[in-house]
Amino acid sequence: MDFSHKAIEKKWQKIWKEKDVYQTTSNKDKKAYILDMFPYPSGSGLHVGHVKGYTATDVFSRFRRMQGYDVLHPIGWDAFGLPAEQYALSTGNDPREFTLKNIDTFRTQLQTLGFGYDFNKEVNTAHPEFYKTTQWIFEQLYKLGLAELRDIEVNWSQDLGTVLANDEVEIKDGIMVSERGGYPVVKKTMKQWVLKITAYAEKLLAGLETLDWPQSVKELQKNWIGKSEGVEISFKTQTGVDLKVFTTRADTIYGATYLVLAPEHEAVHLISTSNQLSEVETYIKQTKQKSEIDRKDDSKPKTGVFTGAYAINPITKEAIPVWIADYVLNDYGSGAVMAVPAHDPRDWEFATKFNLAIKFVLAAKDQSKAFVGEAKHINSDFLDGLDRQEANRKILERLEAENLGIKKINYKLRDWLFSRQRFYGEPFPVYYTNDGNIGLIDVKDLPVTLPQTSYIKPSGTGESPLANVKEWVEIEVNGQKVKRETNTMPQSAGSSWYYLAYILTDQPNQLIDLESEEAKARFNKWMPVDLYIGGQEHAVGHLLYARFWNHVLYDLGILKTQEPFQKLYNQGMILGPDGKKMSKSWGNVINPDDVIQSHGADALRLYEMFMGPLDASLPWSYDGLDAALKWLNRVFRLVNNTTFSTTNNQELDFVYHDVVKKVTIMVDELKLNTAISQLMVLMNAFYKYEPSTIYQPYIEGFVKMLALFAPHLAEEIWSILGHETSLVNEAWPIYDETKLIASTVTIAFQVNGKLRGTKEVAIGLDKETLIKLAKSDENVDKFIKNKKIVKEIVIFDKIVNIVVN
Repeated sequence: MDFSHKAIEKKWQKIWKEKDVYQTTSNKDKKAYILDMFPYPSGSGLHVGHVKGYTATDVFSRFRRMQGYDVLHPIGWDAFGLPAEQYALSTGNDPREFTLKNIDTFRTQLQTLGFGYDFNKEVNTAHPEFYKTTQWIFEQLYKLGLAELRDIEVNWSQDLGTVLANDEVEIKDGIMVSERGGYPVVKKTMKQWVLKITAYAEKLLAGLETLDWPQSVKELQKNWIGKSEGVEISFKTQTGVDLKVFTTRADTIYGATYLVLAPEHEAVHLISTSNQLSEVETYIKQTKQKSEIDRKDDSKPKTGVFTGAYAINPITKEAIPVWIADYVLNDYGSGAVMAVPAHDPRDWEFATKFNLAIKFVLAAKDQSKAFVGEAKHINSDFLDGLDRQEANRKILERLEAENLGIKKINYKLRDWLFSRQRFYGEPFPVYYTNDGNIGLIDVKDLPVTLPQTSYIKPSGTGESPLANVKEWVEIEVNGQKVKRETNTMPQSAGSSWYYLAYILTDQPNQLIDLESEEAKARFNKWMPVDLYIGGQEHAVGHLLYARFWNHVLYDLGILKTQEPFQKLYNQGMILGPDGKKMSKSWGNVINPDDVIQSHGADALRLYEMFMGPLDASLPWSYDGLDAALKWLNRVFRLVNNTTFSTTNNQELDFVYHDVVKKVTIMVDELKLNTAISQLMVLMNAFYKYEPSTIYQPYIEGFVKMLALFAPHLAEEIWSILGHETSLVNEAWPIYDETKLIASTVTIAFQVNGKLRGTKEVAIGLDKETLIKLAKSDENVDKFIKNKKIVKEIVIFDKIVNIVVN
């Protein structure tokens, strides 16, 4: 008889909720903070890709809880965002209502999957009680000088009415458009809030070395921060303009044959000659149509324009041309490049295209392309014959002695653009006086909440729609009429500290103050996060911003841990059955609600954890899902209406303790597919015996392990076995090392080296006995009958090989 997954899952979800079995405890000496990258509650709900990561954290949380840990396993909602804003603008409906409806859908889906979240700790980044703390953190950043208003060039979408981050923009048909909706995007200078994450570049680099993260993610962050040690050299133009150039290869200065400036460089208009100015300005306009990602793409053909100006190489005293090109970015280094085309592939491509001089200053056998290896210097006067290290030391000495250059460290990391022109975001706790001064809203008056308004209209001026709500914008502070900041914070603001919000919460969206002594005590208990699972798409943005805020809160004395996430794991994607990434446009999206209806939550969870390594991206298979349900039915049939033995005949000792040991190790290492394989091994072993002879504690240990993956069925079996308590807080099964000494072994029987049979035998049998057993095997006999035996080879406890003519 198969089990009814619908009835069992509904029954146990009701019991878990009524008894609040997943409520966080805080009374043990071991803790495990296990976290998912929380979802944006879109209207489409969860997909099976979400289920993969969430099931993995649920498995690990159940495991740690049964091992006697205090477990914090919360969930919340990254609820601000552009989709809700667009919905509001297109329908006139309040995005808050739309978002809350979506949250209800997501929560129900998570509960039907049997996830053991503590919903008492649920948070919503769009709830005023949450963003009260976001605003408080912003005020601390401002007071520390880490937040400032700045005129900067941004990606502006008139249709969306907001600034977009670089990763929200793409190029289509040579035009810069928004990733969402494909709306035109232009470069525009606007006054924006920025956070000075660059001030923490060195700390963020150092912190990576303390973390148990995938090396690939660490490298992505290191490359994004992009620390470079080099020299800033002064090149003066013939008209006296001083151009500062940053280079990591000052030793190749004798090979510098031209300079390249970013089109946005402040000196471009100062140095461009009158006959080149028109061409220069046209090129600058064209550059504004390109995204930063497009400009960084080295596969694109190089473009550029000569300014008409020449600069003097400070060492060779040669006049070299100054160009502008979009592959040079203004906010990295000094926005100016000392081009050495003989030893840089980008400069080589540019020089060859525009017929500029190429001069080799490193000994290269092949001078048909740029040489970037290590070699002795040539054509370099007093540097000739020196290696890189010694040449760099000598050229720096000379540059410093003549006040032509200084040693400098640069970072690719940019300050964090922190303004959005949206209604639906965290309001800044900021106001402006009539004379332009900036003020912070008093902490006691936080949160600054969004206004209640029936219709959200675009401002039409580049400002947030909030600019239209006059009664909200114009306020009095200390008897003085002032105006609020109308920009809002980006969605990444809330996600940069939400992991702390769970610790502060005992009831949904009710947070204690971040700076209170109670908060600090809780942080000391729970931080850092012990396991953080999510997609690699957050490897840079979210993880870098969260680490930055955590470092700041550490420096403020609120946290005792510099780093927020000790162990990070990136789960792989679940692809469509066709092997493509799931997408509505491909028609290959699998809805977990449908799977739960047809196969049940336990089968879905088991299948996704068994389909392959957790970090692998693999295609969905309905055959695999069917097999998972079939196996669960097999488990149920063994236990249902069966009375097991209360005495141990010891026949299952080895396999049981071996499986418990392996599953314990494998779950701890997140090798969840192989852990399930071991459960299948144990179930196969059970089926070899009459059920009434199986030792009940072994069945119970199996059920405890099964509960990680199929908690509903495991609870049902646990009750069938006569238990009235929930499995959730049962102790994890213990293995006995003394039972792991095998008394039997499987011997392979071969004829002429080919496998013809196997037999489980006692360990340590002598050669004669083993040969006799092999010859008595029916299949072996077929291949040696009426043949001359040439040799009999025995490898004790492993192989018997009979060689015949």
